[in-house]
Amino acid sequence: MRVSIRSEQAPQLPADHVDRPVDEPTNPRLSVSGWARWAWRQLTSMRTALVLLLLLAVAAIPGSLIPQRSSDPNGVIQFDKTNPGWMWAVDLLQLHDVFGSVWFSAIYLLLFASLIGCVIPRIRHHLTALLAPPPATPRNLSRLPAHTRRVLPDTPPGAVLDAAEKALRRQRYRTRRVRGDDGRDSVAAERGYLRETGNLLFHVALLAVLVVVGVGGGFRFTGQRVLVEGQTFASTRIAYDSFTAGRFITDTQIPTFSLTLDRFRVDYVLDNVNALGMPKTFDAQVTTTTGGTRQASSIRVNEPLSVAGTDIYLLGNGYAPTLTVRNPAGKIVFRDTVPFLPQDANLTSLGIVKVPDGLAEQVGLVGMLYPTRATTASGAFASSYPDLLDPVVTFNVYVGDLGLNTGVPVSVYALDTSTLTQIAGRGTPTPALQLVPGTPVPLPDGLGTIELGPIPRFASLEIAADPTQTPTLIAAVAAMAGLALSLFVPRRRLWVRTTTGRRGGTVLEVAGLARGDDPRLQPTVDTLATRLTPTPTPPRGGSDDPVP
Repeated sequence: MRVSIRSEQAPQLPADHVDRPVDEPTNPRLSVSGWARWAWRQLTSMRTALVLLLLLAVAAIPGSLIPQRSSDPNGVIQFDKTNPGWMWAVDLLQLHDVFGSVWFSAIYLLLFASLIGCVIPRIRHHLTALLAPPPATPRNLSRLPAHTRRVLPDTPPGAVLDAAEKALRRQRYRTRRVRGDDGRDSVAAERGYLRETGNLLFHVALLAVLVVVGVGGGFRFTGQRVLVEGQTFASTRIAYDSFTAGRFITDTQIPTFSLTLDRFRVDYVLDNVNALGMPKTFDAQVTTTTGGTRQASSIRVNEPLSVAGTDIYLLGNGYAPTLTVRNPAGKIVFRDTVPFLPQDANLTSLGIVKVPDGLAEQVGLVGMLYPTRATTASGAFASSYPDLLDPVVTFNVYVGDLGLNTGVPVSVYALDTSTLTQIAGRGTPTPALQLVPGTPVPLPDGLGTIELGPIPRFASLEIAADPTQTPTLIAAVAAMAGLALSLFVPRRRLWVRTTTGRRGGTVLEVAGLARGDDPRLQPTVDTLATRLTPTPTPPRGGSDDPVP
């Protein structure tokens, strides 16, 4: 006998049945505008702004450790010579121009956009809160963080609320009378809006700093000039040894003035054996001429001179020997005061002299100046003191093509010896030339003579115009003020409610709520309640009264 089993369709389970399978949630697909809104929310979040601010601070570190072309072009040249193996990485990452690099600008602009997107909605919300009245009184004040309850036997509720309003207004609270649904009257008060105002002021000031630095950088310029005692410098673009200008600076915007270095004075420590020869003060005595007005001034370390809207800083100093080169006939073919760059604390200095014309061949000389001559154990010269007590200059002599006619700019502080032939100095039969003041020395191969004359000092000056200093200072002060307000101004809400007790009298409730941690909230509530509680009057005719 066959038994057939008839299958029937399973019944449909209700939607809330425990055994009903649950569909996996699926995220809706975002459109282009949806992704844009999501990216904007991520960018304008406070967390993103803090991360970008940290990245900006970290990104500025290489600009402080590695010489920048805008502020220290000579340091850039020296850095590249010292670290030739890192040149590819420095160029790739733009480490000699950190603050104008693509990656630094990207962080800068993202931070700028993040702050704008964060601050504008908060300003709108804060203005709405300023115009709104204090919030209504909560139904159950005892649940608030700070609360006190007292019974006033002889004071009507209206009088208590009037006194509460006056007391709160004297403390600069905004107040309003509130009548609840249960018919009970109360006073709502609020203060501390300066806390959020200070927070917004800090962010707006930070935005102002970014705008001033970003836009104002186009109106800055810096220039360096080496000036020898007795020389005069006129402020024009071509007169600077190096000049870096913002993108909005034109030649007509460079202030015009002249500056003469009258004397450069250095005082050395003489009464301490361990500090012998250490400089105490540097003083560049100058004469400036602006608009026909002459004025004598001084420039010292950390004491710049302000002239025609520029600040003139003293960067360095050294010696500039006066050298005269004559041909075999005795005719002067070269005479100049050549700055020698200091190499150590005793001002052992390196100098380059180029004589392109007037001799049988072009001559290049690499010299070392020793202000106070001393001899080491190996017989080499050294300087034992930075002042000119016994000066001597030695030269290695090269002849050949100096590369001055190629049209390519050549540094006056460097000599390319790859195309030259050395005829005097180490490695040649002819020893290096040794010059002392006032004594001519013949050049090798009968080329002529060279003579060392006076050795004045030079000063290395930086002339800078930065119109962003004052706006940046104002923004920084505003940021500090905003930060102080946001940290030290408490944001509080207080409520005072009165009801008539069952046995008569007035029941007073005072409660408070603070935004954030406020350890003074409960004492403030207790103080207000005490102030609204009348002081009992002592009975007349008591035991302490005098007997008539």
